[in-house]
Amino acid sequence: MVTRLGSVFGIAVCALLIGTDRSAVAGENWPAFRGADSRGVADDADLPDHWSAKENVAWHIETPGRGWSSPIVWEGKIILTTCVDSGIPPEAKKGLYFGGEQSKPPQRDHDWKVLCLELATGKMVWEKTVHTGVPTTPVHVKNTYASETPLTDGKFIYAYFGNLGIYCLDFEGNVVWSKPVEPRKTQMNWGPAASPALADGKLYVVNDNQEESYLAAYNAATGDEEWRVVRDEQSNWSTPYVWKNNQRTEIVTAGTRRIRSYDLSGGLLWEIAGMSPITIATPYESNGMLYVTSGYVLAPKKPIYAIRPGAAGNITLQDKQNSNDHIVWCQRTAAPYNPSTLVYRDRLYVLYDRGLFSCYDANTGKEIYGKQRLGASEFTASPWGSGGKVFCLSESGETFVIAAGDEYKELHTNRFEDDDMCMATPAIAGNRLLVRTVSRLYCIRKSE
Repeated sequence: MVTRLGSVFGIAVCALLIGTDRSAVAGENWPAFRGADSRGVADDADLPDHWSAKENVAWHIETPGRGWSSPIVWEGKIILTTCVDSGIPPEAKKGLYFGGEQSKPPQRDHDWKVLCLELATGKMVWEKTVHTGVPTTPVHVKNTYASETPLTDGKFIYAYFGNLGIYCLDFEGNVVWSKPVEPRKTQMNWGPAASPALADGKLYVVNDNQEESYLAAYNAATGDEEWRVVRDEQSNWSTPYVWKNNQRTEIVTAGTRRIRSYDLSGGLLWEIAGMSPITIATPYESNGMLYVTSGYVLAPKKPIYAIRPGAAGNITLQDKQNSNDHIVWCQRTAAPYNPSTLVYRDRLYVLYDRGLFSCYDANTGKEIYGKQRLGASEFTASPWGSGGKVFCLSESGETFVIAAGDEYKELHTNRFEDDDMCMATPAIAGNRLLVRTVSRLYCIRKSE
């Protein structure tokens, strides 16, 4: 079962770049999945290392409906998407499994909502229902109809609901424009979950499905579609990444058949074959290199690529190659399935869905330590780095805290006592950590 929900599918799902002035979005703001740079690192944040359902919790609230999108934050406001079922949705189990497929969509009304909360208190500022109706396509019981993470440029909020539409709202909760998205069948009816990306006034959406896959660019001010390119892909759940490197700006997409990079007009720049059958994790850049992974659990190929800027054409590795002029290194069997990897302090950390954790040199790809067993066996949310530590949130709500460095050292585990299911990747805003569960939103902060 696929879930990167958050753009999980991150959950998965999942997962985005805000292409705007980095200095304007640092610190207190977290405008997209895994932050402004899609990396999931907040080294300047003064976060607590320990928490529970009561310890170091500034506030928590009950959230309506279901959604595995991550929260985002801008200037003291939290934006969250959700979908409220007028009936009772099927219960999801934790862990990887088949059997949660739904052959038909639920035949009852749902409300797709965008919520705005106060960061300081959790108080609801406004709640906007952008659509009410019966879903046109089914989703797996572990997916939701609000799994794509919204994003903001500080002026507007962009909420994308796969197989439904794109909604642009102002910070008062008014819909500025909306754009319907044609429903498409996904593999095994698992449903969509890849989040959009935003850069320089353009909104980029990858829709990989079983019917007609595409990458589309929309005018962020008006919602007008500016171009669309057909993709030779079927269902994937990977969020596109807008890579502003020292040579150009490009749109990087990860898929089953190929990693592909496009220019700002949709022209193909370069591509790499050799991925696993399903791709979920979000590409991102760190220290001038691009990191892309694909790790379906049942596939022999689970590559991690580190790529330098300036590539052109087909740069696929030959059978016995682990590098070439543009691929700095490749680990062919090391990638995770749902979580994105984490580059933190020159090390690349890998969190696997089934509760294993490993570390590589981010510059060379050399293994620093192999797979270590964590105390849980179901992970979908991507790890994050802060204060010299790596944090890994399980679906059971346990956060394993690991010392960053060349030696594996698990420091402690933080637990929510209610055992509420967790699949969304948390957000960080200043000295606050926002953790979304299936029914709650927690604001973690050091007690005064």
